[in-house]
Amino acid sequence: MIILLDTSTPICKLTLIEGNIRFDDEWQADRTLANGLLSYITKDLEKFGKTLNDISAIGVFEGPGSFTGLRIGLTVLNTIADSLAIPIVGGRGEMWQTDVIRKLDKGENDRIVMPFYGSEAHITAPRK
Repeated sequence: MIILLDTSTPICKLTLIEGNIRFDDEWQADRTLANGLLSYITKDLEKFGKTLNDISAIGVFEGPGSFTGLRIGLTVLNTIADSLAIPIVGGRGEMWQTDVIRKLDKGENDRIVMPFYGSEAHITAPRK
């Protein structure tokens, strides 16, 4: 099973693909992304009688988007990919899902996907 994930906005979007079957789901994550992402993924896998061990490849939206959302999503998926020794690839733009599926079909593996924020970080000055 291939999973595709976008955590660049407060609405987390997950797609599960197995053969010709495609399942799309979204979750209003907001500030609960860090606490709920792994259980969100496992619950959707369970709907198909699958577990994390059944994931064969991962595609992820690498940005631009929310600093925290991208950081959390990519950390979780990079960890899953490394733990299971499966390929992970990133994509950008409106056609990112098509792009990552094409990369996976060609046997590509980024090994680790880094976030693309699209602009310089907005660092707040420390309070005194």
